[in-house]
Amino acid sequence: MEAAIKMFKALSDETRLRIYLLLLRGELCVCELVNILNIEQSRISHSVRILKEAGLVVNRREGKWIIYAVNPKTEKNRIIQILRNELKLPKQDLQNIAKCKTEKIRKKFKCS
Repeated sequence: MEAAIKMFKALSDETRLRIYLLLLRGELCVCELVNILNIEQSRISHSVRILKEAGLVVNRREGKWIIYAVNPKTEKNRIIQILRNELKLPKQDLQNIAKCKTEKIRKKFKCS
């Protein structure tokens, strides 16, 4: 039950929920999240840390970048499946993620 409580607490914040929904669409680094959400880097990093502590997000290093992704161990969770199917990202987030991928923000900003 403790794991479920941690998960609900982590996803109870709008920013963290948006980040998680973005990560359900694919891996992203902090600089991409900053550009997509138009939120300062420190707030993104804090939110990602909380998601990671709740076991919802994992990360890996790729050269200079730390890439974040949904934890495959929790991705099959029924609650996560409901989130994936029922919650939609704001239109602006969807436009920004498409722009981020087109402009190759990760390479452009040489994220670390």
